[in-house]
Amino acid sequence: MSDTKLHQLDAESRLQEVLEAYFSEYHREKCYVGLIFEQGKRRMLQINVPAHDLPTLLQAKPSTGNDPDSGKNRPEVKGHVEEIKKYILKRSKNNNPWVLGTITANIDPEKIKIIELGRGICFIVIPRGVKLDITDGQHRKRAIHELIESSDGEFIGNNDFPITLILEEDIEQCQTDFRDMAQTKALDKSLLLSFGEFEGRVGITKKLIEQVSMFYQKTEKIKNSPSSKRKLIYTTNYIASFVGYSFTNDPKNELADYDVEEASDALIQCLNQFFCECRYTSKIAQTPVESLSVSDIELFKKDCLLGTSVGLHILGCLLYCIYDKYNTSFNSDQVYRLTQINWSKKGELWQDNVVIVDSQNIAKPYKISTGASPRKIAVSQAKAALGWDELA
Repeated sequence: MSDTKLHQLDAESRLQEVLEAYFSEYHREKCYVGLIFEQGKRRMLQINVPAHDLPTLLQAKPSTGNDPDSGKNRPEVKGHVEEIKKYILKRSKNNNPWVLGTITANIDPEKIKIIELGRGICFIVIPRGVKLDITDGQHRKRAIHELIESSDGEFIGNNDFPITLILEEDIEQCQTDFRDMAQTKALDKSLLLSFGEFEGRVGITKKLIEQVSMFYQKTEKIKNSPSSKRKLIYTTNYIASFVGYSFTNDPKNELADYDVEEASDALIQCLNQFFCECRYTSKIAQTPVESLSVSDIELFKKDCLLGTSVGLHILGCLLYCIYDKYNTSFNSDQVYRLTQINWSKKGELWQDNVVIVDSQNIAKPYKISTGASPRKIAVSQAKAALGWDELA
């Protein structure tokens, strides 16, 4: 064995002896090996904590009533804990990876013992009865706590969770820390869907974007609105809602039990037929995006209802009427009938519901209403015109 290897083993052995001595001395307390770092003129620690330690180690002090100064962090958001629990259980039960962000907490440095081992490494002793006050992560902590105490505890008990510990005793500074950490911009819905798991509604949506000629390279996958100057017509979020409408008449249905390949193949075939046979969309659908001009896209979005999110959603509601869930197919004869509708914004079916004409605005004469009520009226009028009143 080389001298280098022997030296390494000797160093590791000595470190283990040092740590074991501390663990033995403070065995009745909570002990962690941590890292010391400086940030924002404060001293902080990073520790990793077993799941079963979190319920007794951390405490949340959310604001209550109408008094934001009554706690160190925001009031609890109803339903958020359940969302986190469902996420962990769904991923765990399917044997898929999952991740929760670092919890941030604070503590008066006088209440804990920090033994510095050098090079930023330390041994941290937290006496019994001392709790760390959560600055950010109260919903994660509660979700973990409730899972541990539930019949599903096996899915969480063998995990560890990182805590960033700010050595801070001033409650006003803790509130400021929470506010500062809350400045992160929320992710746009299209980006969240684009990074979604390839299953159900998200999986079908991703396949449509790549295989439906009307969507391919014409869909914004990151931001909340499509830029005409970039020749984009739709967003991932528009299409995901459309998928929900098409299969269940519910834009938020995750379609968890749907076979992605079978369902997407049916809808891809249906949409490629519709967009290519409809005179209002055939040019855009059949022309590669590099051969389309910005003015082509702008004119289409200006004049055609199918160039808007509400128009796409109306189409989804109508496709639901002709969806055969037992054979996972859309009636091609009825799809053709849909292509014969006047899908221009000046079409009679859309007037005074989703399309309001502003005769005073020559540049933008059509105002689009995206509310649920106008959309339902438009769908009802289209169904009546098609003779589909008895359909779903």
